[in-house]
Amino acid sequence: MDKYQRIDFRDQISKNKRKSFFLILIVLVFIVALGYVISMAFSPMYFTMIMIIAIIFSILYIVVSYYNSHKIAVAAVGAKKASREKHKMFFDLVEGLTIASGLPMPKLYVMPSAQINAFASGRDPKHAVICVTQGCLDRLERRELEGVLAHELGHVGNYDIRYITLVAVMVGMVAIISQIFLRSLLFGGGRGGDKKNMIFIIIGIALAILAPIVVYLVQMSISRKREYSADATAVKFTRYPEGLIRALEKIKHEHAPAEKKVNKAVAPLFFANPFKNLARTHPKIDDRIKALKRM
Repeated sequence: MDKYQRIDFRDQISKNKRKSFFLILIVLVFIVALGYVISMAFSPMYFTMIMIIAIIFSILYIVVSYYNSHKIAVAAVGAKKASREKHKMFFDLVEGLTIASGLPMPKLYVMPSAQINAFASGRDPKHAVICVTQGCLDRLERRELEGVLAHELGHVGNYDIRYITLVAVMVGMVAIISQIFLRSLLFGGGRGGDKKNMIFIIIGIALAILAPIVVYLVQMSISRKREYSADATAVKFTRYPEGLIRALEKIKHEHAPAEKKVNKAVAPLFFANPFKNLARTHPKIDDRIKALKRM
């Protein structure tokens, strides 16, 4: 069988959504397992207190992130509002894509960077922003830029920012629970010194150390799956995968330095990893190109 057998972009979107849902279940399993071990090593009331604290912190985090995600992202990279006179092609392409996709017009921003890159943010399509680097505007041809912008609108249409925020909150809960558990051991928080409790304490320590690492890797994996989904959605909007493929090939061969001004918390939002190979927030460019060639 031909390894490049063509697939429908709708199948690619559905496949990646199923994988992302499965990965979220893994994070939930770690939260439940960690909670169970802590409740066995300590009193149930102690575990209840940990969960209440974790939930309060998580709710505050998600509320602030949910309503201000687009402002935080734009401010974090020093982007400025795009000008219709100065960035006419940028506006024209996004307007055309919003008509084709049925999405509302997002606010447009330009980030001062020589890299070819872009990102989308916002809690829903009505509050979305799309930001591109100056390098993206200067070095991409019209159809290539259209592919990148369609990808970012794909994130908007798929509600990826809301999804990524949910995952970040779950990861944060695991980190908070783990830290409270580990620190409590310094103050002798166990409920007795029998062998059974010691076993659960040892298991709890192992989980508290490993769980944040595992769920972080799961978070990165979910981020990569969403990139494949956005690529497939871009093909749905443009019906022309070649433009996106050419843009990815230019990024693959560009020699612009890693983007030092970008906060690592914002990196998963970008079209391509702004830190080159320093993080695993995105799929390999070659893998994305192969998937697009099959559509």
